[in-house]
Amino acid sequence: MKHQILTLFFAGFLFFGCKVQNTNYATTIPDTFSDAVDYSSCNNWAVLPSNYPSNLKEHAVANPQDSIDVFYVYPTLIVSDKDQRWNVPVNDSVQIRKVLNIAVRFQASAWGSSGNLYVPYYRQAHIRSYNQLENGGKTALLLAYSDVKAAFEYYLKHQNHGRGIILAGHSQGSTHISHLLKDFFDGKLLQKQLVAAYIPGVGLDRNQFKTIPFMENPDQTGGFVTWNTFKKKFDLKKYKWFEGKVVINPVTWDTTAIASRELHKGFLFSNGKMYKNSFDTHTANGVIWISTPDFPYRHLTLPMRNYHSGDVNLFWEDIRQNSLLRVKTFRSHQMKLYPVKETNIN
Repeated sequence: MKHQILTLFFAGFLFFGCKVQNTNYATTIPDTFSDAVDYSSCNNWAVLPSNYPSNLKEHAVANPQDSIDVFYVYPTLIVSDKDQRWNVPVNDSVQIRKVLNIAVRFQASAWGSSGNLYVPYYRQAHIRSYNQLENGGKTALLLAYSDVKAAFEYYLKHQNHGRGIILAGHSQGSTHISHLLKDFFDGKLLQKQLVAAYIPGVGLDRNQFKTIPFMENPDQTGGFVTWNTFKKKFDLKKYKWFEGKVVINPVTWDTTAIASRELHKGFLFSNGKMYKNSFDTHTANGVIWISTPDFPYRHLTLPMRNYHSGDVNLFWEDIRQNSLLRVKTFRSHQMKLYPVKETNIN
């Protein structure tokens, strides 16, 4: 039974109590971690448009040359108390399998049909880092972000070519994405290329960024959305870090307080099947509450205290359709700003 529960959404990172927040990376990386990952090597990317894993190809964008790009950063997959490492190497075989078979399959795939997908491996920080910031955790997170930042810099220089960009992540991935937004987009020229940033699983303020808004409409572009998923009527008193934070309803993609299950478009379960109209949603003080998902394995959810690990795949089809809508809006705006000139050929 324990194994079944762990595999309900994403085997390997069903956790909470980690208080995953938008940690301030204000210091430099210690010299002991100054070595860098070579992102010119395809081996250091889980997904590149030229190298899609087999379990992602069915979700790939139809016309790569005419598409925007999606840069996705996966959540914390190194969570075992027995694992004494602060960071996991990019060539760790166990981590690679988790990235491809869990994070890419059940999360990154939601944005796959919206654009060319880029997923870098990075020296991810252990989950304990968030609770032990002063005892090694901050250094571990700095190292992890240094990799994500280096990968994004390489991507911008060699792969982007001026295309629109969707940033996507979850949990630790969202922590790093929020810092990419500050370092590369917030009040900078690159902001004009930002389609949207999907960063669930963290606590963010409405004014988290200077010029990047919290998006409150489903077709809005150039901003960010975020949410944290809890069981309906769950006692939230122990978890205060999200209070006062912004939250979008990832079914309606606005701040609607309640959305009925009929509006829910699809939950991608670990058996690869999609279950729609699975639950009601209700926004409340920085979180999204959902009712017990209505699907054949619902009994597995009863012992669960929250649904943090399912922040993305619970809303998989909702994310896919919304992402496509924002891309369509972004392209429409681009055409108005830079219309194609007609040429008269005689």
